[in-house]
Amino acid sequence: MDPWGLTTAALLACVLFLMFFSLWSQEFKRGKLPPGPTPLPFIGNILQLDFKNLPASLSKLAEKYGPIYTFYLGTRRIVVLHGYNIMKEALIDQGDVFKDRGVLPIFEDVIKGRGKFRVIFSHGERWKQLRRFSLMTLRNFGMGKRSIEERVQEEAQCLVEEFRKTKGQATDPTFILSCAPCNVICSILFHDRFNYNDKKFLHLMNLIKENIQRFNSPWTQLYNLLPPFRVYLPGIYKRLSRNVEAIQHFILEKVKEHQKILDPNNPQDYIDCYLSKMQQEKDNPHSEFDLENLLATGTNLFVAGTETTSSTLRYGLLLILKHPEVQAKIHEEIDRVIGHNRVPSIKDRQDMPYMNAVVHEVQRFIDLVPLNLPHAVNQDIQFQQYFLPKGTTIFPLLSPVLYDSKEFPNPDQFDPQHFLDQNGNFKKSDYFMPFSTGKRSCLGEGLAMMELFLFFTTILQNFTLKSVGDPNEISIRTNRLGVSLPPYYQLRFLPH
Repeated sequence: MDPWGLTTAALLACVLFLMFFSLWSQEFKRGKLPPGPTPLPFIGNILQLDFKNLPASLSKLAEKYGPIYTFYLGTRRIVVLHGYNIMKEALIDQGDVFKDRGVLPIFEDVIKGRGKFRVIFSHGERWKQLRRFSLMTLRNFGMGKRSIEERVQEEAQCLVEEFRKTKGQATDPTFILSCAPCNVICSILFHDRFNYNDKKFLHLMNLIKENIQRFNSPWTQLYNLLPPFRVYLPGIYKRLSRNVEAIQHFILEKVKEHQKILDPNNPQDYIDCYLSKMQQEKDNPHSEFDLENLLATGTNLFVAGTETTSSTLRYGLLLILKHPEVQAKIHEEIDRVIGHNRVPSIKDRQDMPYMNAVVHEVQRFIDLVPLNLPHAVNQDIQFQQYFLPKGTTIFPLLSPVLYDSKEFPNPDQFDPQHFLDQNGNFKKSDYFMPFSTGKRSCLGEGLAMMELFLFFTTILQNFTLKSVGDPNEISIRTNRLGVSLPPYYQLRFLPH
């Protein structure tokens, strides 16, 4: 090698040494990060991921490095929490430190440049005010002339009528099961519901469906996992962004209609309550209740409240279809407790431990959002024997908790007995956290649990589900990416 080549190599070696020494000395001064696999330049640990089953990839690393470990997506440091104990310690015991929302690049780009539309991933006072208000409003079952339960019951009956129209023919339930929870959200937000063949309603449903499919694609997961490659995949977020804009425009039209006829003393829905709050705080310079945040929060409730519940319903019917013995027990309990002459109510849940267990087991088994949404620490913290710098992204995985073999024997089996004691009574579990846990848990949990119980119960009160082929041959597994969506299937709704 010529002298210039030797000099260049020596300089490069010195630069690399100084870089590693600097990084090492910084970490030494700050404290020790959790252990983890050695990252490669630029791509981090992405080669250790299986894009067909991301939770399994991360669980495999936990077997080697323990319940808390460091993982790199490109140059972005992630700390993974794996298992119930570490999740509880972080999100519950030290929830004030772990309550910030971590970054998902796809959402960052979709809401870029929209100012307060970043409320979906906001922190601090904005998040606190809007979450407190939304929780209070959703819990207020006496809102307007009808309670939220009555709205769900009405939609459940509409759902039954739509399934009756199939006249026992093999049908794909996807569309109808998406319409019902969407109409519940519309009723809560706008005090209005749509016919299932309404053109505007169909357009909204297609926007939500397309965004979920795009979000759940391997390309979007790559977009999230390797942010430097975003520039090569611009079409992914642009289409998502256009769809979100269309939904927000629809909500804005509804807000303008409400502003014209608002009666603060008689709020009919979420928008009325929010507009009344805006009037109350119009002179408060620190208030977060303005039009931008209303559109952002409304969009968040509209999309999340529609797709998560409809996906759970679709997956749940598939599981019941595959397990005729479960359906037989559900029918026996419905016939005994409710009969066929009255509408199911949420009060029936206390007298229907098996149905309640089925609803919980469906959510545990499908593991709808296995990776959870990312969190972040809002200050430097010594956590266990490790140091987590402020802003560190946290992945609190839900799969290891929902599939914990000590809490749920044979967790890979769909078995409602996981939530029943020896006497057949419903048994609660701290490990049941499909809505996450702590201060950032899903604010729509109460509504979703009500919808799932009433929709499942009403459907099975009226129908016997029949598979097109042999139930033993029904496939119930699919790729587990951002959301665990059920595979395509058809079934028959026969009068019960």
